[in-house]
Amino acid sequence: MINGNFGLIYSSYTGLTFDIATTIDKQLDVLNLEVLEVSSINSSDFLRFDFLILGVPTWFVGELEPDWDDYFPDFEKIDFTGKDIAIFGLGDQYGYPDNFVDGIGILAEVIIKNGGNIIGYWPNKGYDFNKSIGLAPNGMFYGLALDEDNEPELTDERIKYWIEGLLKFLK
Repeated sequence: MINGNFGLIYSSYTGLTFDIATTIDKQLDVLNLEVLEVSSINSSDFLRFDFLILGVPTWFVGELEPDWDDYFPDFEKIDFTGKDIAIFGLGDQYGYPDNFVDGIGILAEVIIKNGGNIIGYWPNKGYDFNKSIGLAPNGMFYGLALDEDNEPELTDERIKYWIEGLLKFLK
């Protein structure tokens, strides 16, 4: 039995990140995730969860989606000490090969700086991009990288394996 308070906080301008958040919520039903949109939260929402999953699409040329961008000054002030946080992000590896899933890295940098523990690193094998600030020093993505524009057929399998890793960590 996995105990604790589990939250999934995301933003979704086009609906794709919402779809992924919904899929993750269904596959992690054992955790009874509380799913929230970043546009409707405050800093205390981050603090009430023992474990968080954050969903972030990369927007334009390596930017945060507008709702994450609006919330970002508050996000930078949160003390994540003792929090385990997983991130999933969406990007376009062919349209933006120099900024693929940068949103993952933007959030991860703050989480680490503010004492949080990133879990759910994801291999960069099988992707075709030039660079990404979503890559950790270990060469893996800070979280699950998805490309719904070019590889939607790989999404379900990627989510499945990522979730298996998260559940092993939480047991």
